[in-house]
Amino acid sequence: MSDATLSVGSLQAQPGTKARGTVQADLGTLAVDIPLILVNGSRPGPRVVITAGVHGGEFTPIDAVVRLAEELEPAEVQGQVIICPVANPPAVYQGRLNISPVDGVNLNRVFPGDPAGGPTERLAAWLFAHLVDGADVYIDLHCGGIDQVLRDFVGYRLTGNPDLDKATAELAGSFGIEDVILGLTPEGGNSHAAAARRGISAVLVEVGQLGQRDEATALRRVDGLLKALRHLGVLDQDDSAPAPIREWVWSAGVTAEATGLWYPEFSFDADIIGEVAEGDLLGRIVDPTDGTEHTVHAPAGGRIIYGMHGLTVAPGKELAALAVPWDPDTATRADTLQVPGLGAGSDEAGPRT
Repeated sequence: MSDATLSVGSLQAQPGTKARGTVQADLGTLAVDIPLILVNGSRPGPRVVITAGVHGGEFTPIDAVVRLAEELEPAEVQGQVIICPVANPPAVYQGRLNISPVDGVNLNRVFPGDPAGGPTERLAAWLFAHLVDGADVYIDLHCGGIDQVLRDFVGYRLTGNPDLDKATAELAGSFGIEDVILGLTPEGGNSHAAAARRGISAVLVEVGQLGQRDEATALRRVDGLLKALRHLGVLDQDDSAPAPIREWVWSAGVTAEATGLWYPEFSFDADIIGEVAEGDLLGRIVDPTDGTEHTVHAPAGGRIIYGMHGLTVAPGKELAALAVPWDPDTATRADTLQVPGLGAGSDEAGPRT
């Protein structure tokens, strides 16, 4: 049995035990209670940190990690698992949007944060200092928000460290999700990119769309997390073979250039969202006052990975993100483009990963 106590703030779990509670984070102008479940295994192993609720309106990840916490028995765990179901309480409980109602900042733009910055920057710094920086592996769970249709995918960043990149690639392939999207640099303010820059094997996992909270999707997410924990050796491995994966890189992000009503030309069914060629019509933005139309065309070819489901849009609003199959022999540095989620203003990492 490991003799290491697992501690986050005042919350502690002795070896072979599970602890639940909240730890207060001081954000300068306010304090928030961060809910945590600490699972301290009966045998040594890696420390895995899993977060959900970085954004509001993304309900399935929160549901899934709470279910996962119920299933994990410390006697069966090797290592330590820290689960944070609601990493951003203001956005989850008050805003239900990507941005915090406290200061209008998207938490997944500002990692690893600034302990002397605004409230959301301080929250990012708190999460890194208390959770992520001590991890061997970091898994950040998201889904398509209340206005997004999305294909399931796992995203991670290439760092140039062969051992780290290999370990993260294997982790990304362990969830049983077919599509894996690579970010070609570890730059940007999203959680897993910032973790990768600190040498932590980190992935983004996107499962579900439209902010839905159906049980089947939550259970599918739990199953993927259990697969990953078996891969990491946190749980005993079974005889299942890894699922095949397809690797992609982002080719383009599409944002609104006008205010109005969004009428896409592609399907909202994530199972059949298809390929588009450069110049293809993606949709129309219609001015509700006079009916003026602004057409939106694909700036590059690729497969639509996620798209805007909401009706009302304003300039800068994400409408779609496209990816192409990854070929390291012919790849361009696609994610240096300033499309939504790429580069310094990134959301997740590509247009999302």
